[in-house]
Amino acid sequence: MSKPNYSGTFHMVEQDNMENYLAALDINFALRKIVCLLKPTKEITHDPATGAMKIRTLTTFKNFNMDFTIGKEFTEDLGPVDGRTCQTTVSWEGDKLSCVQRGEKEGRGWTHWLEGDKLHLEMRVQGIVAKQVFKKAD
Repeated sequence: MSKPNYSGTFHMVEQDNMENYLAALDINFALRKIVCLLKPTKEITHDPATGAMKIRTLTTFKNFNMDFTIGKEFTEDLGPVDGRTCQTTVSWEGDKLSCVQRGEKEGRGWTHWLEGDKLHLEMRVQGIVAKQVFKKAD
């Protein structure tokens, strides 16, 4: 069975527990408040044949770019997020994309999955889970 194509532009419509997640990443109070007010857009380019993927998270405050090949470990620069780097691997778990980020923070990673026109994101660190839901742009 072929894997889903995640390509598209998605706008955030829901967010849950983001402040606790950011606190677990040692993000300062003021920045946490700003980040929790943002409504990011995700632009995803995905080539299912090669596994190449680019995820652009765009906000009015700061943008974050992530380029990788599914199944291949890479060094991820999380400077725009929390100033850290980590060894990251994104792989398939069924139709979901699962990311493991090995570094200073235990249990760090995320899972993306599609349900209809919605892109779900669950972010994890040190037992804290935050969720975001994005709706595909028309």
